[in-house]
Amino acid sequence: MFELESMKLLLQAAQRLEQGFAGLPPFSPEQPDEQGLREVLFAAADRLRDNFPYFHPLYAGQMLKPPHPVARLAYMLSLWINPNNHALDGGRASSRMEKEAVAELAAMFGWSEFLGHLCGGGTMANLEALWVAGQERPGKTILASEQAHYTHNRISAVLRISYESVACDARGRMDMAALKARLERGGVGAVVATLGATGTGAVDPLPEILELCGRHGARVHVDAAYGGYFTLADNLGAAALRAFARIGEADSIVIDPHKHGLQPYGCGCVLFRDPAAGRHYKHDSPYTYFSSTELHLGEISLECSRPGASAVALWATQKLLPLVRGGELARGLAKGRSAALALFEKLRGDARFVTAFEPELDVLVFAPAAETAEEVSALSRRIFECAARRNLHVALAKLPGRFFSTAAAAVRDAGELTCLRLTLMKPEHEEWLGKIWEILDAATEDAGAGKR
Repeated sequence: MFELESMKLLLQAAQRLEQGFAGLPPFSPEQPDEQGLREVLFAAADRLRDNFPYFHPLYAGQMLKPPHPVARLAYMLSLWINPNNHALDGGRASSRMEKEAVAELAAMFGWSEFLGHLCGGGTMANLEALWVAGQERPGKTILASEQAHYTHNRISAVLRISYESVACDARGRMDMAALKARLERGGVGAVVATLGATGTGAVDPLPEILELCGRHGARVHVDAAYGGYFTLADNLGAAALRAFARIGEADSIVIDPHKHGLQPYGCGCVLFRDPAAGRHYKHDSPYTYFSSTELHLGEISLECSRPGASAVALWATQKLLPLVRGGELARGLAKGRSAALALFEKLRGDARFVTAFEPELDVLVFAPAAETAEEVSALSRRIFECAARRNLHVALAKLPGRFFSTAAAAVRDAGELTCLRLTLMKPEHEEWLGKIWEILDAATEDAGAGKR
């Protein structure tokens, strides 16, 4: 099940890399004890077996997607150098590769002039975006929807910026009437539009958010950590298409290559439409920024030491799989959405289940049919456990009852219930839908959840 054939290329590439330093005086690096190395590596392999099979199509729980082989190999290759992309003397080649790779990400949103860099992940990327928003609109409040990632509230607390959540509509999107009313009260510095909520996959109505924020002088930050790559997909619904078409009008964007970009953890990216945002990062480091007049990435990042390996892996992946509509990466995204839509129709036609709204991306939320929210929650947990025993791994989520329009009245009126969530983000999920449904069907019977 592990793709291992390409490991042969790693040795060849490492030898090619080594040839680039042939002019140095020879020395013999310390060799680890082979037997000790074997014992420790085998012990690590044994310990790592205590994991869910994140790489397998029967894992459809959390947002985990295996790195592409080229990303794994390029990452490992760079570790013989172990570059640090803070300053150019710590990562000269990898810093330039980062700039190229980030420029390709920005171009995906229509930007050629911008400021941006890689981060440890979406949390750090969003922190930088909200920090800049706070610098641009000091003393003003940050708004995000009730279904936005919880990190925005936590980040705002760390930054000591006022934060408020905005109500959602019945499809998990930011409610525009609620946003309009809050903006009219004043004091808002930035609004976070989520394009791909991690709980539901919902896409906030960005065109309307842009219009309202423009009218009231608030910045717009797009958290596309999960959904950003769907800019390339060709099978989105009309509302999602409208939102992704306007993403380039935001003041800042966050995207996570370690999700749909096929990268190892952690690899996030923050982008600012106005390159002048770099003035907020301005600082001096007399012992690092001396080797070149080129931009050192540490000059535009809150993080100092950052792994050049992440940049090398991303650069290599984007060379092999360009960020273009109709390309291999884009087709994989479309397969995930197709899988989510197909399974949604199966669930909607089965009386044992109630569905939430149609998936906008590749995240699908549903629940067993029952008369009360307590029964729904208990059955969801039992199905979750029964499916896991049959090697289908899904996730549980707590969501408002009103998201489930076909549920019993008492369920719809519930403030919150526990439901089931599938993230069908692997291209293979489309061809594995038959097996996924077979196991889900059996697990539902095992759990005693209703009749056909």
